[in-house]
Amino acid sequence: MADLSVNLSGLHISNPIIPASGTFGFGHEFAGFYDINILGSFSFKGTTREPRFGNPAPRIAEASAGMLNAIGLQNPGIDRVISEELPRLRQVFSKPVIANISGFSLEEYAYCCERIDKEEQVGIIEVNISCPNVRDGGMSFGTTPESAAAVTRAVKAVTTKPVYMKLSPNVTDIAEIAAACEEAGADGISLINTLTGMRIDLKSRKPVLSNITGGLSGPAVFPIALRMVWEVYEAVSIPIIGMGGVSTADDVIEMMLAGAAAVGVGAANIRDPFASKKIIESLPDSMERLGISRLADIIGGAH
Repeated sequence: MADLSVNLSGLHISNPIIPASGTFGFGHEFAGFYDINILGSFSFKGTTREPRFGNPAPRIAEASAGMLNAIGLQNPGIDRVISEELPRLRQVFSKPVIANISGFSLEEYAYCCERIDKEEQVGIIEVNISCPNVRDGGMSFGTTPESAAAVTRAVKAVTTKPVYMKLSPNVTDIAEIAAACEEAGADGISLINTLTGMRIDLKSRKPVLSNITGGLSGPAVFPIALRMVWEVYEAVSIPIIGMGGVSTADDVIEMMLAGAAAVGVGAANIRDPFASKKIIESLPDSMERLGISRLADIIGGAH
């Protein structure tokens, strides 16, 4: 029988499929479609200290082999996530969940991570450092090794659970940033977040998105994500959750061969709410066809 199980910093999960943050809500939104306990885990919607309405519409745009989004971190805030969303999630999901935390200052990251670290349901804290640093001219925390390391240290100082830093691909050297996070104490790395892009409406001759730019995701970004996972695997010794354009079981295996210990599924969930379930169910057939008996054995196998 095919063994799909993998280990993430001591967290044993039944399979490597993890719906990515922002594409799976807080879990209960998908529980009406299927039993989400089939998942290895999932990363819930990016959470900030205060509630956020997000950007004005339109904030979704189509693109060839993908989509652009400029949602703007819409979420109910850390207090309501703890008091309302997690209890509701407990009713439909029995496994440890990955808590995605966003922030606009070191203090906000630390505050939210310290709060969520106390929640029994949370197995891993995933820290999104693609947010703009409001105290440093709006530049993303994830664009330099120094600022990425600063967030990592601030979060690790107030948490006990594994911390995975989610990296932006909109940088010159993502491996250097990953290495800086590892040196600062990160337990794992998640990559990639979306790539910056835009569309223009030919009739109005104006940008389609009200935010002008948005994050590109979907199959178009898979080769870029794969390359970056490969580079980061060469640079660090901590586990990687690889994501970006994954839509099939073969994509999952390819991502794991590049170095991912688990694999995030993002835009595919928006196109098809059953996408993650279908990938999990088709993995054993792909493994048999490729002569793989245990997925954990192929992590980094292409290096």
